[in-house]
Amino acid sequence: MRAMLIRNAELIGGRQGDVRIAQGRIEAIGQLPPRESELVLDAGGNLLLPGLHDHHIHVAALAAASNSIQCGPPHVTDLAGLTAALQAPGTGWMRGVGYHESVAGLLDAATLDAIAPARPVRVQHRGGRMWFLNSVALDLLLADREAPPGLEHSGGRPTGRLFEGDAWLKTALDSRPPSFAQVGTMLARVGITGLTEISPANDAVIARHFATEHGSGNLPQKILLAGRFDLSADDVSEHIRLGPVKLHLHEAALPPLDDAIAGIRQAHERGRPIAVHCATEVELVFALAALDEAGTITGDRIEHASIAPDTAVAEIARLGLAVVSQPHFISERGDAYRANVAESDQPLLYRLRAFLDAGVTLAGGSDAPFGGADPWASMAAAVTRTTAAGTTIGPGEALTPEQALDLYLAAPEALDQLRRVEIGASADLCLLDRKWSHARADLASVGVRATWIDGRLVRDGVDQAPA
Repeated sequence: MRAMLIRNAELIGGRQGDVRIAQGRIEAIGQLPPRESELVLDAGGNLLLPGLHDHHIHVAALAAASNSIQCGPPHVTDLAGLTAALQAPGTGWMRGVGYHESVAGLLDAATLDAIAPARPVRVQHRGGRMWFLNSVALDLLLADREAPPGLEHSGGRPTGRLFEGDAWLKTALDSRPPSFAQVGTMLARVGITGLTEISPANDAVIARHFATEHGSGNLPQKILLAGRFDLSADDVSEHIRLGPVKLHLHEAALPPLDDAIAGIRQAHERGRPIAVHCATEVELVFALAALDEAGTITGDRIEHASIAPDTAVAEIARLGLAVVSQPHFISERGDAYRANVAESDQPLLYRLRAFLDAGVTLAGGSDAPFGGADPWASMAAAVTRTTAAGTTIGPGEALTPEQALDLYLAAPEALDQLRRVEIGASADLCLLDRKWSHARADLASVGVRATWIDGRLVRDGVDQAPA
């Protein structure tokens, strides 16, 4: 790998200088003369950052979504739009994603049969935990296998609503993990050099697929792989680090508290922190009770903390937990929240400043494909707290642009530490298309000119030349 000199770059804090990359690391920073045959890139005075890290993403689902039909807001907002989407020409299985009941209520087989009766259809709810199947799909799936426990029945017949059925569907459809090439390219384009893959079902099989996709260059990003209790260091490659155990709570079917406590202790005994999905206040209160009894270790974290009253914020701080939030949900879903969430709870949605003021470590993740994958849009939402219609939700929770940027500069395995462009650090970098003084004024419009991972250029939007 040839060394590269990035000239005339702005670094965090306003310092201007040159940055030399060699052997995958930052070798020098300062006023540096180019070396013979060294590649030189002129940053034009624009900001050079550590590569961003998405601290909560579902890569396989995101890859699959790129080949699926969008069935929910903002793409589809009513029954007519859903009908048009699902009547696209074609044969064989149709896979829809992103559905929300604000479009046409809670779907069932009868509704889908009226729209698309001739081919098998499965539509995933935006929350990721429910599928809706039409009658053709049900007939194919149940022809030679027992119905799974999560398939709802009424009057002895399946309604077409399948809850927590991903594993069953994968087996029934003989599904294989998709290529991650599109995801890797898309993430590099917005400056993401690392990701925390946090799907609760991640096991040794998906770990091997990640290793294959990373090794082939399809997914060049550095990977922290969370997942099941039985996922171990033996299941990951040298380029994939073992992440926390993911505990996915659901308010309607919470596990016995003693079981949750035992599971947290089991994870800790294996040296793994716990990451708990908390999308409702009830789930958050349950998680905090379990963690308080089980005890916490460094790295334990709450995912989403979607509704967090002051008492919960204080308890999170007392327990030393981190929170990984999705600020962009205010912009993407805020208008639906205003219609469906109790007015008294709306200021508690996806809180940010309250956590920082309480001393809680805070990081940002996309939850893609269940949220947008652009970190710059998420940063903008953290600063403005405005919905798509322009209404502000919880203005007191807004962050400064610098605080919003820090959500994606946190070290993946030590969220309380911020990564910086410094000598000896891995050359995981992104070069913006503007100076920070301009970027902070309009984060949503920021573009990334170049992205490096371990010194290798994976996003090239600028000309470069040897010295």
